[in-house]
Amino acid sequence: MAHTPGESPLLRVEGLGKTYAVPVLEDVSLEFFPGEILALAGENGAGKSTLSRIIGGLLAPTAGRMELAGEPYAPAGRRQAESAGIRMVLQELSLIPTLSIAENLFIDDLPHRFGLLDRAALNARAAPLMKRVGLERLDPGTPVGDLGIGQQQMVEIARGLIGECRLLIFDEPSAMLSDRETDLLFAQIRELRERGVSIVFISHRLDEIKKISDRVSILRDGRLVTVQPSADMEIDDIVRAMVGRDVESELDFGARTVGGPVLEGQHLSRGARVRDVSFQLRKGEILGFAGLVGSGRTELMRLLFGADHPDSGSILLNGAPFVPDSPRRAVQAGIAMITEDRKGQGLLLPLSIGINTTLADIASISRGGWVDTRAEETAAETFIRKLAIRCLGPAQPVDELSGGNQQKVVLARWLYRDCDILLLDEPTRGIDIGARYEIYALMGDLLRDGKSLIVISSDLRELMLVCDRICVMSAGRLAAVFERGAWDQDAILTAAFSGHIHQTSQEH
Repeated sequence: MAHTPGESPLLRVEGLGKTYAVPVLEDVSLEFFPGEILALAGENGAGKSTLSRIIGGLLAPTAGRMELAGEPYAPAGRRQAESAGIRMVLQELSLIPTLSIAENLFIDDLPHRFGLLDRAALNARAAPLMKRVGLERLDPGTPVGDLGIGQQQMVEIARGLIGECRLLIFDEPSAMLSDRETDLLFAQIRELRERGVSIVFISHRLDEIKKISDRVSILRDGRLVTVQPSADMEIDDIVRAMVGRDVESELDFGARTVGGPVLEGQHLSRGARVRDVSFQLRKGEILGFAGLVGSGRTELMRLLFGADHPDSGSILLNGAPFVPDSPRRAVQAGIAMITEDRKGQGLLLPLSIGINTTLADIASISRGGWVDTRAEETAAETFIRKLAIRCLGPAQPVDELSGGNQQKVVLARWLYRDCDILLLDEPTRGIDIGARYEIYALMGDLLRDGKSLIVISSDLRELMLVCDRICVMSAGRLAAVFERGAWDQDAILTAAFSGHIHQTSQEH
Protein backbone atom coordinates (compact mmCIF):
# COMPACT_ATOMS: atom_id res chain seq x y z
CA MET A 1 0.00 0.00 0.00
CA ALA A 2 1.27 3.50 -0.76
CA HIS A 3 1.63 5.95 2.10
CA THR A 4 -0.76 8.88 2.18
CA PRO A 5 0.40 12.48 1.62
CA GLY A 6 1.37 14.12 4.89
CA GLU A 7 1.81 10.80 6.71
CA SER A 8 4.73 10.77 9.14
CA PRO A 9 7.50 8.30 8.38
CA LEU A 10 8.38 5.64 10.92
CA LEU A 11 12.08 6.10 10.19
CA ARG A 12 13.88 9.03 8.59
CA VAL A 13 17.56 8.98 7.61
CA GLU A 14 19.25 12.23 6.65
CA GLY A 15 22.64 12.64 4.97
CA LEU A 16 23.88 9.19 5.96
CA GLY A 17 27.44 8.36 4.98
CA LYS A 18 29.95 5.58 5.66
CA THR A 19 33.63 5.68 4.76
CA TYR A 20 36.28 2.97 5.02
CA ALA A 21 39.36 3.47 2.85
CA VAL A 22 36.94 5.08 0.38
CA PRO A 23 33.33 6.28 0.78
CA VAL A 24 30.80 3.43 0.36
CA LEU A 25 27.72 5.50 1.26
CA GLU A 26 27.38 9.24 0.66
CA ASP A 27 24.67 11.72 1.68
CA VAL A 28 21.70 9.32 1.61
CA SER A 29 18.35 10.70 2.79
CA LEU A 30 15.31 8.41 2.78
CA GLU A 31 11.99 7.88 4.56
CA PHE A 32 10.41 4.57 5.59
CA PHE A 33 6.65 4.47 6.21
CA PRO A 34 4.48 2.08 8.28
CA GLY A 35 2.62 -0.55 6.26
CA GLU A 36 4.80 -0.06 3.18
CA ILE A 37 7.30 -2.26 1.34
CA LEU A 38 10.28 -0.19 0.18
CA ALA A 39 12.69 -1.95 -2.18
CA LEU A 40 16.40 -1.13 -2.15
CA ALA A 41 18.00 -1.84 -5.53
CA GLY A 42 21.49 -1.37 -6.89
CA GLU A 43 24.55 -3.19 -8.11
CA ASN A 44 26.94 -4.93 -5.72
CA GLY A 45 28.90 -2.30 -3.87
CA ALA A 46 26.18 0.33 -4.42
CA GLY A 47 25.65 0.66 -0.65
CA LYS A 48 22.42 -1.31 -0.05
CA SER A 49 23.78 -3.61 2.64
CA THR A 50 25.76 -0.80 4.24
CA LEU A 51 22.62 1.31 4.57
CA SER A 52 20.57 -1.57 5.97
CA ARG A 53 23.30 -2.50 8.46
CA ILE A 54 23.45 1.08 9.74
CA ILE A 55 19.68 1.04 10.26
CA GLY A 56 19.90 -2.39 11.92
CA GLY A 57 22.63 -1.34 14.35
CA LEU A 58 25.44 -3.43 12.85
CA LEU A 59 27.39 -0.42 11.60
CA ALA A 60 27.79 3.14 12.84
CA PRO A 61 27.57 5.88 10.19
CA THR A 62 30.43 8.31 9.73
CA ALA A 63 28.00 11.07 8.72
CA GLY A 64 24.31 11.89 8.99
CA ARG A 65 21.56 11.16 11.49
CA MET A 66 18.43 9.04 11.93
CA GLU A 67 15.04 9.54 13.58
CA LEU A 68 12.67 6.76 14.66
CA ALA A 69 9.07 7.89 15.23
CA GLY A 70 10.35 11.46 15.54
CA GLU A 71 13.00 10.66 18.17
CA PRO A 72 16.79 10.47 17.64
CA TYR A 73 17.85 6.94 16.73
CA ALA A 74 21.48 5.80 16.96
CA PRO A 75 21.63 2.09 17.92
CA ALA A 76 24.87 0.92 19.50
CA GLY A 77 24.35 -2.64 18.26
CA ARG A 78 21.89 -5.11 16.81
CA ARG A 79 20.28 -5.91 20.15
CA GLN A 80 19.57 -2.25 20.78
CA ALA A 81 18.01 -1.92 17.31
CA GLU A 82 15.84 -5.00 17.96
CA SER A 83 14.70 -3.57 21.28
CA ALA A 84 13.55 -0.50 19.33
CA GLY A 85 11.55 -2.77 17.01
CA ILE A 86 13.95 -2.98 14.07
CA ARG A 87 14.92 -6.48 12.95
CA MET A 88 16.99 -7.88 10.08
CA VAL A 89 17.09 -11.04 7.98
CA LEU A 90 20.60 -11.01 6.55
CA GLN A 91 21.82 -12.55 3.31
CA GLU A 92 24.77 -14.08 5.17
CA LEU A 93 23.49 -16.69 7.57
CA SER A 94 24.07 -16.21 11.31
CA LEU A 95 22.94 -19.67 12.40
CA ILE A 96 24.86 -22.01 14.71
CA PRO A 97 25.28 -25.29 12.76
CA THR A 98 25.64 -27.55 15.81
CA LEU A 99 22.36 -26.39 17.35
CA SER A 100 18.92 -27.58 16.29
CA ILE A 101 16.44 -25.61 14.20
CA ALA A 102 14.39 -24.86 17.31
CA GLU A 103 17.43 -23.79 19.34
CA ASN A 104 18.52 -21.41 16.56
CA LEU A 105 15.05 -19.90 16.36
CA PHE A 106 14.83 -19.15 20.08
CA ILE A 107 18.50 -18.88 21.02
CA ASP A 108 17.81 -15.74 23.09
CA ASP A 109 14.68 -17.12 24.76
CA LEU A 110 15.13 -20.85 25.47
CA PRO A 111 12.45 -22.37 27.76
CA HIS A 112 13.68 -24.15 30.88
CA ARG A 113 12.10 -26.57 33.34
CA PHE A 114 13.74 -27.39 36.65
CA GLY A 115 16.90 -25.66 35.44
CA LEU A 116 17.16 -27.76 32.27
CA LEU A 117 16.28 -26.97 28.67
CA ASP A 118 12.65 -27.93 28.07
CA ARG A 119 13.00 -29.45 24.59
CA ALA A 120 9.35 -30.44 24.32
CA ALA A 121 8.23 -26.85 24.95
CA LEU A 122 10.96 -25.51 22.65
CA ASN A 123 9.96 -27.79 19.77
CA ALA A 124 6.28 -26.98 20.30
CA ARG A 125 7.07 -23.26 19.99
CA ALA A 126 9.16 -23.85 16.87
CA ALA A 127 6.62 -25.97 14.96
CA PRO A 128 4.12 -23.22 13.97
CA LEU A 129 6.94 -20.86 13.03
CA MET A 130 8.52 -23.53 10.80
CA LYS A 131 5.14 -24.11 9.15
CA ARG A 132 4.92 -20.42 8.23
CA VAL A 133 8.01 -20.82 6.01
CA GLY A 134 7.27 -24.28 4.64
CA LEU A 135 9.56 -26.33 6.91
CA GLU A 136 6.80 -28.27 8.66
CA ARG A 137 8.12 -31.59 7.30
CA LEU A 138 11.37 -31.20 9.25
CA ASP A 139 11.97 -32.23 12.85
CA PRO A 140 12.58 -29.08 14.98
CA GLY A 141 15.40 -31.02 16.66
CA THR A 142 17.37 -31.40 13.39
CA PRO A 143 20.82 -29.77 13.61
CA VAL A 144 20.98 -26.77 11.28
CA GLY A 145 24.29 -28.04 9.92
CA ASP A 146 22.44 -31.04 8.42
CA LEU A 147 20.23 -28.76 6.29
CA GLY A 148 20.90 -27.52 2.79
CA ILE A 149 21.76 -23.84 2.38
CA GLY A 150 18.26 -23.06 1.09
CA GLN A 151 16.61 -24.64 4.12
CA GLN A 152 19.02 -22.77 6.37
CA GLN A 153 17.91 -19.56 4.68
CA MET A 154 14.30 -20.40 5.54
CA VAL A 155 15.30 -20.90 9.19
CA GLU A 156 16.97 -17.48 9.12
CA ILE A 157 13.79 -15.96 7.68
CA ALA A 158 11.63 -17.72 10.29
CA ARG A 159 13.78 -16.23 13.05
CA GLY A 160 13.19 -12.76 11.62
CA LEU A 161 9.43 -13.31 11.85
CA ILE A 162 9.48 -13.95 15.60
CA GLY A 163 7.73 -11.37 17.72
CA GLU A 164 6.37 -7.97 16.87
CA CYS A 165 8.52 -5.42 15.10
CA ARG A 166 8.13 -1.97 13.59
CA LEU A 167 10.57 -2.25 10.72
CA LEU A 168 11.88 -5.48 9.16
CA ILE A 169 14.81 -5.56 6.73
CA PHE A 170 15.12 -8.46 4.27
CA ASP A 171 18.57 -8.59 2.61
CA GLU A 172 18.37 -10.94 -0.41
CA PRO A 173 15.93 -13.28 1.38
CA SER A 174 14.94 -15.25 -1.73
CA ALA A 175 18.38 -15.72 -3.29
CA MET A 176 18.42 -19.45 -2.46
CA LEU A 177 14.68 -20.16 -2.56
CA SER A 178 12.59 -21.88 -5.19
CA ASP A 179 9.40 -20.28 -6.52
CA ARG A 180 7.30 -22.15 -3.94
CA GLU A 181 9.40 -21.00 -0.99
CA THR A 182 9.47 -17.45 -2.39
CA ASP A 183 5.67 -17.39 -2.59
CA LEU A 184 5.52 -18.45 1.07
CA LEU A 185 7.93 -15.68 1.98
CA PHE A 186 5.95 -13.06 0.05
CA ALA A 187 2.73 -14.12 1.79
CA GLN A 188 4.42 -13.49 5.13
CA ILE A 189 5.77 -10.11 3.98
CA ARG A 190 2.31 -8.99 2.83
CA GLU A 191 0.80 -10.12 6.13
CA LEU A 192 3.36 -8.03 8.00
CA ARG A 193 2.58 -5.03 5.80
CA GLU A 194 -1.12 -5.37 6.59
CA ARG A 195 -0.20 -5.27 10.29
CA GLY A 196 1.51 -1.90 9.74
CA VAL A 197 5.12 -3.11 9.73
CA SER A 198 7.52 -1.15 7.55
CA ILE A 199 9.38 -3.55 5.23
CA VAL A 200 12.74 -2.97 3.54
CA PHE A 201 13.27 -5.49 0.72
CA ILE A 202 16.71 -5.87 -0.89
CA SER A 203 16.92 -8.10 -3.96
CA HIS A 204 18.77 -8.49 -7.25
CA ARG A 205 15.69 -10.19 -8.70
CA LEU A 206 14.02 -7.23 -10.30
CA ASP A 207 10.80 -9.08 -11.12
CA GLU A 208 10.44 -9.71 -7.37
CA ILE A 209 10.92 -6.02 -6.66
CA LYS A 210 8.13 -5.18 -9.09
CA LYS A 211 5.93 -7.89 -7.63
CA ILE A 212 6.27 -7.17 -3.92
CA SER A 213 7.26 -3.53 -3.36
CA ASP A 214 5.27 -0.28 -3.12
CA ARG A 215 8.24 2.01 -3.80
CA VAL A 216 11.70 1.46 -5.27
CA SER A 217 14.79 3.32 -4.06
CA ILE A 218 17.90 2.90 -6.20
CA LEU A 219 21.50 3.34 -5.08
CA ARG A 220 24.47 3.69 -7.41
CA ASP A 221 28.07 4.07 -6.25
CA GLY A 222 26.93 4.83 -2.70
CA ARG A 223 24.48 7.57 -3.63
CA LEU A 224 20.68 7.58 -3.82
CA VAL A 225 19.74 7.96 -7.50
CA THR A 226 15.95 7.92 -7.36
CA VAL A 227 12.90 6.90 -5.30
CA GLN A 228 9.70 6.17 -7.22
CA PRO A 229 6.47 4.17 -6.91
CA SER A 230 7.10 0.64 -8.19
CA ALA A 231 4.10 0.92 -10.53
CA ASP A 232 5.80 3.83 -12.31
CA MET A 233 9.00 1.89 -13.15
CA GLU A 234 9.46 -0.96 -15.59
CA ILE A 235 12.30 -3.43 -15.08
CA ASP A 236 14.32 -1.79 -17.88
CA ASP A 237 13.96 1.57 -16.07
CA ILE A 238 15.25 0.04 -12.83
CA VAL A 239 18.22 -1.54 -14.65
CA ARG A 240 19.17 1.73 -16.34
CA ALA A 241 19.02 3.59 -13.02
CA MET A 242 21.11 0.90 -11.31
CA VAL A 243 23.92 0.54 -13.86
CA GLY A 244 23.72 3.79 -15.79
CA ARG A 245 23.45 1.93 -19.11
CA ASP A 246 21.29 -0.55 -21.02
CA VAL A 247 21.90 -4.26 -20.38
CA GLU A 248 21.12 -6.74 -23.12
CA SER A 249 18.07 -8.87 -22.33
CA GLU A 250 19.24 -11.77 -24.49
CA LEU A 251 22.59 -13.52 -24.78
CA ASP A 252 24.22 -14.96 -27.86
CA PHE A 253 26.70 -17.69 -27.04
CA GLY A 254 27.61 -17.87 -30.72
CA ALA A 255 28.19 -20.85 -32.97
CA ARG A 256 29.69 -23.83 -31.18
CA THR A 257 29.78 -27.59 -31.41
CA VAL A 258 28.43 -29.80 -28.64
CA GLY A 259 30.41 -33.02 -28.54
CA GLY A 260 30.16 -36.38 -26.81
CA PRO A 261 29.84 -37.12 -23.08
CA VAL A 262 32.66 -35.87 -20.84
CA LEU A 263 31.09 -36.62 -17.45
CA GLU A 264 28.48 -39.26 -16.71
CA GLY A 265 26.66 -40.41 -13.62
CA GLN A 266 25.32 -43.95 -13.71
CA HIS A 267 22.68 -44.95 -11.14
CA LEU A 268 24.23 -42.75 -8.44
CA SER A 269 22.69 -43.02 -4.97
CA ARG A 270 23.48 -41.63 -1.54
CA GLY A 271 20.91 -42.16 1.21
CA ALA A 272 17.55 -40.51 0.52
CA ARG A 273 19.12 -37.36 -0.97
CA VAL A 274 20.32 -38.91 -4.26
CA ARG A 275 18.43 -41.93 -5.57
CA ASP A 276 19.41 -43.80 -8.75
CA VAL A 277 20.39 -40.73 -10.79
CA SER A 278 21.87 -41.13 -14.29
CA PHE A 279 22.85 -38.24 -16.59
CA GLN A 280 25.40 -37.10 -19.19
CA LEU A 281 27.28 -33.82 -19.51
CA ARG A 282 28.47 -33.25 -23.08
CA LYS A 283 31.55 -31.36 -24.22
CA GLY A 284 30.85 -27.69 -24.85
CA GLU A 285 27.38 -27.56 -23.29
CA ILE A 286 25.69 -26.03 -20.27
CA LEU A 287 23.62 -28.65 -18.46
CA GLY A 288 21.22 -27.17 -15.92
CA PHE A 289 19.83 -28.75 -12.77
CA ALA A 290 16.51 -27.43 -11.45
CA GLY A 291 14.47 -28.52 -8.45
CA LEU A 292 13.05 -27.43 -5.13
CA VAL A 293 15.24 -26.77 -2.11
CA GLY A 294 16.23 -30.21 -0.77
CA SER A 295 15.65 -31.98 -4.09
CA GLY A 296 19.18 -33.41 -4.15
CA ARG A 297 20.85 -31.12 -6.69
CA THR A 298 23.71 -29.99 -4.47
CA GLU A 299 24.18 -33.48 -3.00
CA LEU A 300 24.62 -34.87 -6.52
CA MET A 301 27.30 -32.26 -7.31
CA ARG A 302 29.14 -33.16 -4.11
CA LEU A 303 29.35 -36.77 -5.31
CA LEU A 304 30.84 -35.65 -8.63
CA PHE A 305 33.38 -33.45 -6.85
CA GLY A 306 34.44 -36.07 -4.30
CA ALA A 307 33.15 -34.14 -1.29
CA ASP A 308 30.82 -37.08 -0.56
CA HIS A 309 30.93 -40.69 -1.70
CA PRO A 310 28.04 -42.59 -3.33
CA ASP A 311 26.46 -45.62 -1.68
CA SER A 312 26.11 -47.13 -5.16
CA GLY A 313 26.53 -46.26 -8.81
CA SER A 314 29.51 -45.07 -10.83
CA ILE A 315 31.00 -42.04 -12.58
CA LEU A 316 32.64 -41.89 -16.01
CA LEU A 317 35.08 -39.14 -16.99
CA ASN A 318 35.75 -38.95 -20.73
CA GLY A 319 34.38 -42.48 -21.06
CA ALA A 320 36.65 -44.06 -18.41
CA PRO A 321 35.68 -45.08 -14.86
CA PHE A 322 36.44 -42.28 -12.39
CA VAL A 323 36.44 -42.45 -8.61
CA PRO A 324 36.69 -38.93 -7.10
CA ASP A 325 37.68 -40.02 -3.61
CA SER A 326 38.38 -36.41 -2.62
CA PRO A 327 37.98 -32.88 -4.00
CA ARG A 328 41.74 -32.83 -4.59
CA ARG A 329 41.39 -35.83 -6.91
CA ALA A 330 38.55 -34.15 -8.78
CA VAL A 331 40.53 -30.94 -9.26
CA GLN A 332 43.54 -32.92 -10.48
CA ALA A 333 41.23 -34.53 -13.05
CA GLY A 334 40.05 -31.11 -14.27
CA ILE A 335 36.77 -30.77 -12.36
CA ALA A 336 36.04 -27.58 -10.42
CA MET A 337 33.13 -26.78 -8.12
CA ILE A 338 31.79 -23.37 -7.15
CA THR A 339 29.76 -24.02 -4.01
CA GLU A 340 26.45 -22.37 -3.12
CA ASP A 341 27.91 -21.20 0.22
CA ARG A 342 30.79 -18.99 -0.88
CA LYS A 343 31.61 -17.77 2.63
CA GLY A 344 31.45 -21.08 4.46
CA GLN A 345 32.98 -23.33 1.79
CA GLY A 346 34.35 -21.25 -1.05
CA LEU A 347 36.68 -18.58 0.34
CA LEU A 348 39.40 -17.90 2.90
CA LEU A 349 37.77 -14.65 3.94
CA PRO A 350 40.56 -12.97 5.97
CA LEU A 351 43.13 -13.60 3.20
CA SER A 352 43.82 -11.55 0.09
CA ILE A 353 42.24 -11.67 -3.34
CA GLY A 354 45.61 -12.85 -4.67
CA ILE A 355 45.82 -15.83 -2.33
CA ASN A 356 42.21 -16.83 -2.96
CA THR A 357 42.65 -16.56 -6.73
CA THR A 358 45.72 -18.80 -6.95
CA LEU A 359 44.80 -21.20 -4.13
CA ALA A 360 43.88 -24.11 -6.43
CA ASP A 361 47.19 -23.97 -8.33
CA ILE A 362 49.85 -22.71 -5.94
CA ALA A 363 52.57 -24.69 -7.72
CA SER A 364 52.25 -22.45 -10.77
CA ILE A 365 53.34 -19.37 -8.78
CA SER A 366 55.94 -21.06 -6.57
CA ARG A 367 59.69 -21.00 -7.03
CA GLY A 368 61.88 -23.34 -5.00
CA GLY A 369 59.12 -24.03 -2.52
CA TRP A 370 58.34 -20.33 -1.97
CA VAL A 371 55.35 -18.45 -3.30
CA ASP A 372 56.32 -15.78 -5.84
CA THR A 373 54.17 -12.92 -4.54
CA ARG A 374 54.72 -10.88 -7.69
CA ALA A 375 53.42 -13.78 -9.84
CA GLU A 376 50.48 -14.16 -7.46
CA GLU A 377 49.70 -10.46 -7.76
CA THR A 378 49.96 -10.53 -11.58
CA ALA A 379 47.61 -13.51 -11.80
CA ALA A 380 45.06 -11.82 -9.54
CA GLU A 381 45.27 -8.54 -11.46
CA THR A 382 44.42 -10.40 -14.68
CA PHE A 383 41.17 -11.72 -13.26
CA ILE A 384 40.33 -8.51 -11.41
CA ARG A 385 40.28 -6.85 -14.84
CA LYS A 386 38.60 -9.75 -16.65
CA LEU A 387 35.78 -10.15 -14.12
CA ALA A 388 35.52 -6.43 -13.25
CA ILE A 389 36.06 -7.15 -9.53
CA ARG A 390 35.54 -3.96 -7.53
CA CYS A 391 38.42 -3.81 -5.08
CA LEU A 392 41.46 -1.84 -3.98
CA GLY A 393 43.87 -4.39 -5.47
CA PRO A 394 45.12 -8.00 -5.16
CA ALA A 395 46.23 -7.48 -1.54
CA GLN A 396 42.77 -6.53 -0.26
CA PRO A 397 41.21 -9.14 2.09
CA VAL A 398 38.22 -10.90 0.53
CA ASP A 399 36.00 -10.28 3.56
CA GLU A 400 36.07 -6.55 2.73
CA LEU A 401 34.40 -7.14 -0.66
CA SER A 402 30.68 -7.13 -1.41
CA GLY A 403 28.95 -10.49 -1.85
CA GLY A 404 28.95 -10.33 -5.65
CA ASN A 405 32.62 -9.46 -5.82
CA GLN A 406 33.41 -12.32 -3.45
CA GLN A 407 31.61 -14.65 -5.86
CA LYS A 408 33.75 -13.33 -8.70
CA VAL A 409 36.89 -14.21 -6.72
CA VAL A 410 35.64 -17.80 -6.41
CA LEU A 411 35.14 -17.87 -10.18
CA ALA A 412 38.60 -16.40 -10.70
CA ARG A 413 40.19 -19.26 -8.75
CA TRP A 414 38.83 -21.95 -11.05
CA LEU A 415 39.43 -19.94 -14.20
CA TYR A 416 43.05 -19.61 -13.13
CA ARG A 417 43.23 -23.37 -12.55
CA ASP A 418 41.81 -23.81 -16.09
CA CYS A 419 39.61 -26.83 -15.32
CA ASP A 420 37.71 -28.44 -18.22
CA ILE A 421 34.50 -29.13 -16.26
CA LEU A 422 32.90 -26.56 -13.95
CA LEU A 423 30.14 -27.41 -11.49
CA LEU A 424 28.43 -24.10 -10.69
CA ASP A 425 26.05 -24.24 -7.73
CA GLU A 426 23.97 -21.03 -7.65
CA PRO A 427 26.71 -19.05 -9.46
CA THR A 428 24.81 -15.74 -9.48
CA ARG A 429 23.40 -15.88 -5.97
CA GLY A 430 23.46 -12.36 -4.52
CA ILE A 431 24.91 -10.86 -7.71
CA ASP A 432 23.43 -7.77 -9.30
CA ILE A 433 21.99 -7.66 -12.80
CA GLY A 434 25.04 -6.08 -14.44
CA ALA A 435 27.51 -8.53 -12.92
CA ARG A 436 25.11 -11.42 -13.63
CA TYR A 437 25.21 -10.75 -17.36
CA GLU A 438 28.99 -10.43 -17.19
CA ILE A 439 29.10 -13.94 -15.72
CA TYR A 440 26.71 -15.25 -18.38
CA ALA A 441 29.01 -13.78 -21.04
CA LEU A 442 31.94 -15.44 -19.30
CA MET A 443 30.10 -18.77 -19.51
CA GLY A 444 29.88 -18.20 -23.25
CA ASP A 445 33.64 -17.65 -23.41
CA LEU A 446 34.22 -20.90 -21.52
CA LEU A 447 31.99 -22.82 -23.92
CA ARG A 448 33.86 -21.46 -26.92
CA ASP A 449 37.08 -22.63 -25.24
CA GLY A 450 35.65 -26.16 -25.14
CA LYS A 451 34.76 -26.22 -21.46
CA SER A 452 31.65 -28.00 -20.15
CA LEU A 453 29.42 -26.56 -17.42
CA ILE A 454 26.82 -27.85 -15.00
CA VAL A 455 24.72 -25.03 -13.53
CA ILE A 456 22.42 -25.44 -10.51
CA SER A 457 20.02 -22.56 -9.99
CA SER A 458 16.83 -21.85 -8.10
CA ASP A 459 16.03 -19.25 -10.76
CA LEU A 460 14.25 -21.02 -13.63
CA ARG A 461 14.56 -17.95 -15.84
CA GLU A 462 18.32 -18.13 -15.47
CA LEU A 463 18.44 -21.81 -16.41
CA MET A 464 16.15 -21.28 -19.39
CA LEU A 465 18.35 -18.42 -20.58
CA VAL A 466 21.76 -20.09 -20.45
CA CYS A 467 21.30 -23.88 -20.61
CA ASP A 468 21.27 -26.32 -23.54
CA ARG A 469 19.41 -28.92 -21.47
CA ILE A 470 17.76 -28.84 -18.05
CA CYS A 471 17.61 -31.83 -15.68
CA VAL A 472 14.92 -31.61 -13.02
CA MET A 473 15.51 -33.22 -9.62
CA SER A 474 12.63 -34.09 -7.30
CA ALA A 475 12.91 -35.82 -3.90
CA GLY A 476 16.37 -37.14 -4.77
CA ARG A 477 15.45 -38.54 -8.19
CA LEU A 478 15.91 -37.30 -11.75
CA ALA A 479 12.31 -36.48 -12.69
CA ALA A 480 12.79 -35.17 -16.24
CA VAL A 481 15.30 -33.88 -18.79
CA PHE A 482 14.29 -31.06 -21.15
CA GLU A 483 16.04 -30.00 -24.35
CA ARG A 484 16.24 -26.30 -25.30
CA GLY A 485 13.15 -25.35 -27.23
CA ALA A 486 11.11 -28.17 -25.68
CA TRP A 487 10.66 -26.73 -22.21
CA ASP A 488 8.50 -24.19 -20.47
CA GLN A 489 8.34 -23.01 -16.87
CA ASP A 490 5.13 -24.86 -16.04
CA ALA A 491 6.51 -28.19 -17.29
CA ILE A 492 9.70 -27.77 -15.26
CA LEU A 493 7.75 -26.88 -12.11
CA THR A 494 5.41 -29.85 -12.58
CA ALA A 495 8.44 -32.17 -12.78
CA ALA A 496 10.03 -30.51 -9.75
CA PHE A 497 6.96 -31.15 -7.61
CA SER A 498 6.30 -34.69 -8.90
CA GLY A 499 8.50 -36.59 -6.46
CA HIS A 500 7.33 -34.57 -3.47
CA ILE A 501 3.67 -35.17 -4.37
CA HIS A 502 4.37 -38.91 -4.72
CA GLN A 503 6.17 -38.92 -1.38
CA THR A 504 3.28 -37.12 0.33
CA SER A 505 0.70 -39.52 -1.10
CA GLN A 506 2.72 -42.49 0.17
CA GLU A 507 2.87 -41.00 3.67
CA HIS A 508 -0.89 -40.56 3.74
